[in-house]
Amino acid sequence: MDLLWSNLKIPVEEDAFLKTTMARKLKVPEQSINGLRFLRRSLDARKKPLLAFVYTLQFSLDVPRTQGNRILARVSGLKEMPIEAPVIWPKPSKTLTHRPVVIGAGPSGYFAALALARRGYSPLVLERGDAVEDRTQKVQEFWDTGKLDSESNVQFGEGGAGTFSDGKLTTRIQDRRISVVLETFVKHGAPAEIHYLAKPHIGTDILKDVVKRIRQEIESLGGEVRFRAKVTGLKTSSGRLRAVVVNGEEEIPAEAAVLAIGHSARDVYKYLFDMNLTLEKKSFAIGLRVEHPQALINQSQYGVEVHPHVGPADYQLTYKDVSTGRGAYAFCMCPGGKVVAAASEEGGVVTNGMSEYARDSAIANSAIVVTVGTDDFPTTHPLAGLEFQREWEHKAFIAGGSDYKAPAQRVVDFLERRVTDRFEMLPTYYPGIRSYELHEVLPGAVGDVLDRALRVFNGKIKGFAGDKANLTGIETRTSSPIRIVRNTQGESIALAGLYPAGEGAGYAGGITSAAVDGIRIAEFLMAQFAPIE
Repeated sequence: MDLLWSNLKIPVEEDAFLKTTMARKLKVPEQSINGLRFLRRSLDARKKPLLAFVYTLQFSLDVPRTQGNRILARVSGLKEMPIEAPVIWPKPSKTLTHRPVVIGAGPSGYFAALALARRGYSPLVLERGDAVEDRTQKVQEFWDTGKLDSESNVQFGEGGAGTFSDGKLTTRIQDRRISVVLETFVKHGAPAEIHYLAKPHIGTDILKDVVKRIRQEIESLGGEVRFRAKVTGLKTSSGRLRAVVVNGEEEIPAEAAVLAIGHSARDVYKYLFDMNLTLEKKSFAIGLRVEHPQALINQSQYGVEVHPHVGPADYQLTYKDVSTGRGAYAFCMCPGGKVVAAASEEGGVVTNGMSEYARDSAIANSAIVVTVGTDDFPTTHPLAGLEFQREWEHKAFIAGGSDYKAPAQRVVDFLERRVTDRFEMLPTYYPGIRSYELHEVLPGAVGDVLDRALRVFNGKIKGFAGDKANLTGIETRTSSPIRIVRNTQGESIALAGLYPAGEGAGYAGGITSAAVDGIRIAEFLMAQFAPIE
């Protein structure tokens, strides 16, 4: 019988003997447990330093039905696996004349293209930046010299912004497509554990190879991926897409295109607005990157500075500011990582957190951000949030010395509103920092809420606002400031044949949800159009 076992708790020290522990609790021979599959593993640290893993498992139990029924009645959290209904694909009403175009090679674009390629649509993927190998060199050159390539950087290029982050796959959404995303990542080189970890991550070092292999599968199935192919315009007729314009000169006929541009393609938002596509400004969050010794976070979360059976600890922190109604929270937490420059246009400083698979830098960082709503923007213009981001990124650029170094400050000095004269622990921001009073590079309300939030967080994690805690600014690219409005069939409500997708369209937040949305949009496209005959 096929079984599902939820909330199976075992001490972390027994993790290597999981099957033995299962057999003991079920009172069956170990060899009767087959096809063991991990669906989820989380960490219970409520009794630190005594830690436990909590599992959800799928497996087959080779015992007589009567014995199996008795086990089901006796063991808490155990039940038979439900039978999933098959996905029934609708028959399209139209046939494509030209291959579908996918604009952008981030998670949304690549997973849309992969879904299309796997069903015979031979998509053309157009990416403004470089292939990940060349992109890596451009990013390193920026970090080393301050020379920014505005088309190939931490935000733009193969793999999207998540490639130079941590490869975090945590998501709050519930969707059948998540398993497809995880299986695809594992097939192309990601660690198998992402299937079941409660907070899975791939790591920047591994993710670079994974995205390259996804590209190779798209190409092997008849798709094409073109780099340095920036879509600079769309050609339309009678309210329908007719062609995409590449690099200002080449027209590629297309009656269907997935628009997966990411949240930093400000020039694309501008020409979409000029074309009268329906855009909405939306809320997001801005703030600063905070760093601590990883041992401090481990001590708080695990009760010890180093635990031999679990990796570096993370944290989730939230704060509701009563006086303003704003929320503050930790975002994109990177255990064992570093803070890096993530600008995509001249004259702005943007911070991001990054870590590799091993998470072994001994430094923890996360963004501590405060929500900003549409009322915070100076006008009702749909692009007002974009300009709001740009304004504060430029102020951080000036504060850092106008050479892409970032303004930084100890947390204790931020709370006292004084410039830091000496850092107890050097900030990791690459390519370097300049000591500065960070309240001056934040909107006043945001700085005030951050001040109060940091004091509250210090009560939750001892030392969070201590001498070795640093802040670096500014973090603005938490999510898209714009939504490209689409209908229930996934198309832009203003342009038939254009399918906005992912984080840049305002419908996702993070690698997994963006990839899921890319698959969803590909399904909408395939429901309407059959591939070229």
